[in-house]
Amino acid sequence: MRAFTQALAGILVAGALATPVFAQELKIMAPAAPGGGWDQTARSLQQALQTEGLAKGVQVNNVPGAGGSIGIAQFVNQSKGDPNALMVGGYVMVGALIANNSPVKLDQVTPIARLTGEYEAIVVPTSSTIKTIGDLVAQLKADPGTVSWGGGSAGGTDHITVGLIAKAAGVDPTKINYIPFSGGGEALAAIVGGKVTAGISGYGEFEGQVKAGKLRVLAVSAPERLAGVDAPTLKEAGINVEVQNWRAIWAAPGITPEQKASLISTFEKLHGSKSWKDTLAAKGWSDTFLAGDTFGGYVTKEVEQTTAVLKDIGLAK
Repeated sequence: MRAFTQALAGILVAGALATPVFAQELKIMAPAAPGGGWDQTARSLQQALQTEGLAKGVQVNNVPGAGGSIGIAQFVNQSKGDPNALMVGGYVMVGALIANNSPVKLDQVTPIARLTGEYEAIVVPTSSTIKTIGDLVAQLKADPGTVSWGGGSAGGTDHITVGLIAKAAGVDPTKINYIPFSGGGEALAAIVGGKVTAGISGYGEFEGQVKAGKLRVLAVSAPERLAGVDAPTLKEAGINVEVQNWRAIWAAPGITPEQKASLISTFEKLHGSKSWKDTLAAKGWSDTFLAGDTFGGYVTKEVEQTTAVLKDIGLAK
């Protein structure tokens, strides 16, 4: 009888070890409309977390508006203390909260992890007389108004990067001639068509036209050259600028240290999983994982730097 009891106990223990310990049901807010980068991130997380058994279930909801300002306000006001609530966001939100003078700040939510990143690329049509980033900066220094930059929304990552380039080159950032476009397709048409001097966006936006021979990459904002991209980094070209359009995940305000640690552990496991690695490869996203308080400190520095840049270019007080 004793032997039987011991054998049964062994079977139960083995079964328990073999059975995945599911986390709670998670709710992920994408503070943007369906289809965009934050929405894609949230739904990719949904699939990978469930595939890896790291969550019992994952719901995604969209709360678009004002570069994430509306979503984070709702998240802070309605999810306080909820360990199941998560929100994706990224660098665009940093600029939006500052530019919109939002009463809700990123230090009110709980940092879990930076997940992915994309670096900026500066391009010109292949027919342009501007051949290098040095040529472009020389023209910018000579007369900032003659260099028109085509990119995304005012105060977004593209605009901020141009402001940083001007500042690093010794040019008054308020003098830059930045032309914002509401959509990537509209911006790309203007850049390829020579309606602006140069274009700026994530490299992925330009890759097809670069490979087709219609655009030339002058520089990228990465810390080192990007694989498969024949262009120097801005730093390599003597412009001390590095910008990453990152995406991340936050938890609700007011959760316990234990709940925060559990969520960080979940995303560390996700980061190492096959499902997530496959997702990064399929989407062409760079793995720039940074977790917990280290990520929180990174965000604090990003807010400080971005506030200064947006003041310089007249988009923040």
